[in-house]
Order: sequence, then structure tokens, then C-alpha cells
Amino acid sequence: MARPLVRLLQWPVLAFLGSLAAGAAGAAPTQYPLTLENCRETITFTAAPKRVVSIGQTQTEILYALGLGDRVVGTAVWFSPIAKPYEAVNAKVKRLADNDPSFEAVLAQEPDLVTAMFEWHVGPNGIVGKRDQFAKVKVPTYVSPTDCVGKDNSGGGDGVRTQMFTMELVYRNIREFGQIFDVSDRAETLVAELKAREEKAVQAVADAKVKDVPVVVWFSSKDIKGDGFMAGRNGVPAYILSKLGARNIITTNEEWPLVGWESTAAANPAVIVTVKMDRRRFPADDIEKKLDFLKTDPVASKLDAVKNNRIVIMDVGATRAGLDTVDGIETLAKAIAGFGLTP
Repeated sequence: MARPLVRLLQWPVLAFLGSLAAGAAGAAPTQYPLTLENCRETITFTAAPKRVVSIGQTQTEILYALGLGDRVVGTAVWFSPIAKPYEAVNAKVKRLADNDPSFEAVLAQEPDLVTAMFEWHVGPNGIVGKRDQFAKVKVPTYVSPTDCVGKDNSGGGDGVRTQMFTMELVYRNIREFGQIFDVSDRAETLVAELKAREEKAVQAVADAKVKDVPVVVWFSSKDIKGDGFMAGRNGVPAYILSKLGARNIITTNEEWPLVGWESTAAANPAVIVTVKMDRRRFPADDIEKKLDFLKTDPVASKLDAVKNNRIVIMDVGATRAGLDTVDGIETLAKAIAGFGLTP
């Protein structure tokens, strides 16, 4: 029964892509000077940037996806290997740091744009540099709207989301890059592709007719037997759950609150999403240690999700606001549809 449905769905998706691609082909060229409001700052470009330092993997991959790899002269803040389609272009770009580059290292690349994934790298209290520091040396800065719209970064940690993240913020990021670099046609085509993939994944779960599935997303833990960093109710993983009609058992606004396994057990999630990453800051960053804990811990092993092997492994990229978020929607949609959960 599934195969004819997929075939039927292809037609509206293709039509949707075709119509948007046609519109993108006629996108108006950027008129400089271009002025944008970005994370409470006003930035102006007199021409398309030619030398970009990208601080944050999601920003780097969006630039590559828009065919702007030849403009990138330095990158930093990497969570996982570069996506395969961008391996060749990325190999030609200087990596300033795996994590946080210095202000001096960034300026040494003589950038005419610095873009950041997080405000805590480039922002009011930026650990790489404050935006006014860059402004003093006449280097424009652009911070992804995914990290400042509906989000309070004034405190410590990963910030607090006052509104749920949506992919519209990623699409805004893509479209604003399209304006900045005068490639709005490419930006609209990329947005159309991502939207079509989102809708196809959502439809797959809708066909399974499963609603309100309780889910928890476990990122990591400082101690493998301690409390876990679980996805809060307004972040990227929460958006993925909401798109698929699932219910996040965590209700706090913190981006990644620490939650005890006793509290998790009380909510008894039907599905546990575990995050896989290359980072090894904490012992629980290792996916194999996560899986072993779930099977052997006296509390976690009694959860319905564990007893019924409803554990989903999701790449860390899907938990960040960027192109990979759609990969996360597809991964979880396929898993939920295949678990055979009853409505």
C-alpha cells in the first residue's frame, strides 16, 4: 500500500519544486548598498563579500550549499565531519579551529564578513569577539537568526528559547545569505528542496496515524550514570517532534536542561532518541556508552522504549538549526512509522 502512495506524493512535490524553481530563476538581483536587521544590529553591505570567515558548522554548510565555497577563507566550530557533498570544497578551506578561534586568528584572514552560528561566539558577550569589536575594524558580522529570534542568550549555558524554533528561521538565514551574496535564485531553490523533504517526512508519519507519541531526546551527560542533557520544549529537537505529531516529555524552556532518569521514567517515553556525535567532552558523548547505559541501568532499562527497542540514533547535526534539521525529521519519521505504535 505504501508504494502507490509515495508515487502519488511525488507529483505534488515535483510540482511544488518546479513552481518555486521557476520563481527563483526570476529572483531580483541584490541592490547595493544592502541593509539588514540582524540579531538587534543593523548591518550594511556595499557589495557581495569575497572573503568570509564562518564560525559554526551550520553556517559553513549553508554557504557551501549556496555554491559560495570559493568565498570562505576560514572556518571554525565543528561538531561532526562535513557532509559528503561538501567534502571537496571544504578540503580547500583553512580550518582556524575545531572549536573557538581567537579574534586575532579570524582577523588574520582579512575577512569582509564574519558569520556565526551562535551569539556566544560573536555577540554582546562573544568569546571570539563582540560585534562592536569587529565593527571597529570595519568587518561586518552576521549571526544566524536561529540563535537570536525567540531566544534569550543573556544568561549562561545554551540560552533559553522563549519561542519554539522553526525551520522558517533557517530559511530566513538562507534567504538573507542569498541577498548578501546576490544569489537569491540559489537560495530560493535550496529552500524549496528543504521544504519538499520536510513535507514528505511529515506525510509518512501521518499515514501511520500515530499521534501524541511521548518522546525524549538525550544529547549527553556529564557522568554516564548521572542526569542527562535532554532537549527542552522549544529547541530544534522539539520542533522535529512537533512536526511529526510527537510529544516531548520535557517541558522546560532551557535549550538542554539536565534531567534525572527517575523523572524520565515517570513520564515513560515510548521512544528515546539518542544523539550520536564525534565530540568527546563527556563520557556519554559516546553513542555506544549511551546504548549500554540504557540496557543496563536499573531505572532506564525498565522504560517501555528500552524494553521494546524503540531507540532511535540521530546524528548530532540534526539537533542543530541548519540543513541537517531536515535529516532529523526524516530519520525520526522513518523510525516512528516503522515501530508499529498504535494510535
